[in-house]
Amino acid sequence: MGKTIQFNPLTMPTYVMAKPVGSICNLNCSYCYYLEKENLYANRKSLHMSDDTLETYIRSYIESQPVPEVLFTWHGGETLLRDLSFYKRVLELQRKYGRGRQIDNSLQTNGTLLNDDWCKFFKDNNFLIGISIDGPEHCHDVYRKNKGGRGTFKQVMKGIELLQKHQVEFNTLSVINNYNVDYPLEIYNFFKEIGSYYMQFSPIVERIRLQDAPSGLKLMAPEEGDDFVIAPWTVDPRKFGKFYIDIFDEWVRNDVGKYYVQIFDATLANTVGEQPGSCIYAETCGHASVMEFNGDLYSCDHYVFPEYKLGNIKQKTIFEMMFSEEQKRFGADKRDTLPTQCRECEFLKLCNGECPKNRISKTKTGEPGLNYLCAGFKMYYRHTKPYMEFMANELYFKRPPSNVMYWAREQKK
Repeated sequence: MGKTIQFNPLTMPTYVMAKPVGSICNLNCSYCYYLEKENLYANRKSLHMSDDTLETYIRSYIESQPVPEVLFTWHGGETLLRDLSFYKRVLELQRKYGRGRQIDNSLQTNGTLLNDDWCKFFKDNNFLIGISIDGPEHCHDVYRKNKGGRGTFKQVMKGIELLQKHQVEFNTLSVINNYNVDYPLEIYNFFKEIGSYYMQFSPIVERIRLQDAPSGLKLMAPEEGDDFVIAPWTVDPRKFGKFYIDIFDEWVRNDVGKYYVQIFDATLANTVGEQPGSCIYAETCGHASVMEFNGDLYSCDHYVFPEYKLGNIKQKTIFEMMFSEEQKRFGADKRDTLPTQCRECEFLKLCNGECPKNRISKTKTGEPGLNYLCAGFKMYYRHTKPYMEFMANELYFKRPPSNVMYWAREQKK
């Protein structure tokens, strides 16, 4: 049923995740991989993006797009630490350089700073808001704390209620860690209750270096050496697999076509041979980068390390950096550096090794580059395979894939 995916990268949109305040945040989440990036700019008095940098970025970003639609993504740190005037300026510059193109904005926030003014602005200007929330209160508050060490669930929920009041479209992004991984259905049902129709679950895998590095960073890049310990919040691979299986079983019987979970969409896309919506599950990557507050461009949000800096937008265009040999090699390495065990795996075309940042384990033969979560992904893909094939078949005959719900219920009987 599958087919070989062929595409010209010059026809694909380029994505840059922009950081208006760098790594600065009003929270102090224990597992945050980005807070410590402040150490890379320790000599800077402010991590706020200047108006000059903002204008250069918006012009260069729009000019780098080979497609008529342009999506801007604003990320943190905490994006709402910039006031409304910053984002009003964003819209002004987008109009100036857009030349009639369709321009959309998405913004990721922890939700604690939302108020009526913010929500009215987002509604009036069609912003898509991503809310970082790890589930119900006992799950969320384990790691997502404020500077005083207190949980932030209640403030986030107030923010979500304001988004709903103003009818602002939002989705949820949840970090799956060593605690909340044990509560899959409670988390899934909670998100349905609060009106999250689009859910993304991001498993956390981090290593803490035992020796100090010149960069001041404690968390290690994937290809770095062996002198580390696994961070205590890292999710267990098999528990992670069961987490997805439990949610999938509920979804496939009752919620197909109504609620959307990123990995389910990506698995179906790869099953039918289409490009998945996320670089995590694609054969190659490299078309989604991150730009720091000062215009420094890095290969990926999870690769903000000195060795992955592509340049600065004040010296090079975004197009030059994103289509440089360096970045093309970074993207191709996702496919080309897979160990033999992955290349021979029955689920290769569904997983594609997942994100390179998680490839910190060794295969049974001692070859490096195996994804830490491999065992969990195998559990998930093996379990979901017949359902995905059923939906792929429905799509082939131009029938709604939601028909799988009736079949799935019969299988349960």
